[in-house]
Amino acid sequence: MKVEQANQIASKAIEELSHALEGGHSEKLREYLAAMARFHRYSLHNIMLIASQRPDATHVAGFQTWKRLGRFVKKGAKGILILAPIVLRKENIPDNQEKETEATTLRFRAAYVFDTTDTDGNPLPEFAKVEGDPSGRTDRLKEFIASRAIELEYSDAIYPAQGQCSPGKIVLLPDQSPAEEFATLVHETGHALLHQGGQRCETTKRVRETEAEAVAFVVCEAIGLTAQSSVDYIHLYAGDKETLAESLERIQRTSAEILSVITPDD
Repeated sequence: MKVEQANQIASKAIEELSHALEGGHSEKLREYLAAMARFHRYSLHNIMLIASQRPDATHVAGFQTWKRLGRFVKKGAKGILILAPIVLRKENIPDNQEKETEATTLRFRAAYVFDTTDTDGNPLPEFAKVEGDPSGRTDRLKEFIASRAIELEYSDAIYPAQGQCSPGKIVLLPDQSPAEEFATLVHETGHALLHQGGQRCETTKRVRETEAEAVAFVVCEAIGLTAQSSVDYIHLYAGDKETLAESLERIQRTSAEILSVITPDD
């Protein structure tokens, strides 16, 4: 694919993405966010407690939270011990304990949470996925990043992230579908091309994620993959049409560069 043709395709895809971002959150994203909001943000101490007892835990919640999500803890499931804060009013503190000057005081009690694998019931809402067949373009993209002296690795250690990018290195989560792997690799390649120089320090995470995912959207759409999940991803990072507009030239240039390499015969 010639660079001029790639630029035209990129411009059209960016316009489509801009219109989609105007539409706001999709119903799928709203359901996903509503479910994720029910999971507590645990303290570092509790995160360490959970990891020490269940290193493979993904989403954990208490019995009642799972029930509100339409899921039920399996019989015989072993809970994960954490420390739950409780606030006692001054009059409820036993007389044999020192009472603090404030009207309330903070105490902790043992509580138990359960991982999603310990539950049955309604499926949790999932984030939208990229669908389609990237064919041999994934291999071409790998050759491209290798030519840029970027090392590619696969590791379960980055879960739940699907990909990570650092100077001279991209790490992907193994066992993704072909379409998801391709889209993730394009996203991280976008980061490598756009954000690994001095300019990375001059941009916000919202801008960086909008740019990288816009590149992924353009490239995926250009080769026939369904990438509407990119819209939801950008919204997760508070990106919008205005954020996209500020980066149009950089997104178009990077998308066109990748497309000209992975589709040389088109």
